[in-house]
Amino acid sequence: MNDNPKFAVIGGGSWATAIVKMLSENLTDIAWYMRNENAIEEIKLNYHNPNYLSSVELDVEKLSITNNVNEAITNADYIVFAIPSAFLSQELESLTESLENKVIISAIKGIIPETSLIVGEHFHQTYNVPYDNIAVLTGPCHAEEVALERLSYLTIACKNKEYAEVIENCLGSHYIRVKLTDDIVGAEYAAMLKNIYAIACGIAHGLGYGDNFQALLMSNAIREMKKFIKKVHKMKRNINNSAYLGDLLVTGYSLFSRNRMFGNMIGKGYTVKSAQMEMNMIAEGYYATKSAYELNKKYGAKTPIINAVYDILYNGGNPKKAFRKLTEKLD
Repeated sequence: MNDNPKFAVIGGGSWATAIVKMLSENLTDIAWYMRNENAIEEIKLNYHNPNYLSSVELDVEKLSITNNVNEAITNADYIVFAIPSAFLSQELESLTESLENKVIISAIKGIIPETSLIVGEHFHQTYNVPYDNIAVLTGPCHAEEVALERLSYLTIACKNKEYAEVIENCLGSHYIRVKLTDDIVGAEYAAMLKNIYAIACGIAHGLGYGDNFQALLMSNAIREMKKFIKKVHKMKRNINNSAYLGDLLVTGYSLFSRNRMFGNMIGKGYTVKSAQMEMNMIAEGYYATKSAYELNKKYGAKTPIINAVYDILYNGGNPKKAFRKLTEKLD
């Protein structure tokens, strides 16, 4: 499998496009599935994804683009899923190809709503993929900076070192550095939770809170993340590593962050529905907030930030009042 690895990318958004660009630096044959037939034709004709990262010129000679998911994965050894968690099950409704002997790489930052599982657990239980064949791709890394070829860092979480090194070699380049970890569960939960905290950061900004409070909020967020993940999966990990703290910071502070943007709109007075309609991208943190809140009923971690965001997004709570209460719980 590893002498001449075959990759497939599932998804047509910004992150999927960025991953295709990264793989194109090292591979000559990449299968790419996306639902939008018009986008496929545009890419083939003009070498750009018209809807996402449209400035990136794609090497179409290296790409086999299709709107048939089975066609994309049939010859692939490694399959990268870069679809919003809320839509993964829908996208795979037509799947007939087995995934059991494939290496599944999750670039999804959320929990699958139909099963309330993180992506790795979902693929294991639903599609019988062995845990050794599951990897998680996290940041700190924004698709927009990959498009600009700015130095960026990825983290690959995988128990199988051989598979992890193959993925590392296929994604790394002069502008992409890759780090490896075996904390699959922790990395997945961190990738999900940081989007919630980025929404909180955006709400704070929209409400007019300054840099001083933002720093306090992020300081509390990383400690809250540590408590949550420790409850779910206890193992030795350094929460200050880039896969946890680094990814949180870039998502909470960057102008490229769609979750921060979504939160900023909520803080400025948009309703959830109106904010979602105005954005042309999915804010994963919206779905993650409900999943994390419901999951924490079982684990009982102290999560005042998640609770405040949940109250605003799902109970119609007033952002000003919710954050005024939250400020009394932070230290």
